[in-house]
Amino acid sequence: MREARDDLPLTLEAPGVRIRSAQWGGMTASFNTLAKGTDFTPILKGLKDDMCQCPHWGYVLTGALHLRYTDGQEEVAKAGELWYAPADHTAWAEEDTEIIEFSPQDQLEEVQVHINRQMGRLEVPATWGRCRVCGWRGADHEAPIR
Repeated sequence: MREARDDLPLTLEAPGVRIRSAQWGGMTASFNTLAKGTDFTPILKGLKDDMCQCPHWGYVLTGALHLRYTDGQEEVAKAGELWYAPADHTAWAEEDTEIIEFSPQDQLEEVQVHINRQMGRLEVPATWGRCRVCGWRGADHEAPIR
């Protein structure tokens, strides 16, 4: 499977953030554009330890991705570097940054629901399909319908 960046569905667009992603083999592959000053910390409030509960693997194309973990440790992944963030982290960008990121689809969807609620959005992540039987679209469905 392959997909050009600009052909990926736009799954999140907010001030300073554009995320395009696709789901393959239980993983979400995404291309994320973060403007200087983007900070995920406030939007994660309300999750366990106010941190993202989904692990991510990625590559920094441009800029730098700053990461902080529940133990207070911080690190910076810079352009040209691979990175891994286990669950219990937050992230921010101090300069315009573009990354490629891979995340377990089910865990990421739980975080996306929280983010949508924090942003006052009622819709569920675009990655969830609509049930052909009942029309339900969401995580509480008996089985994922794609």
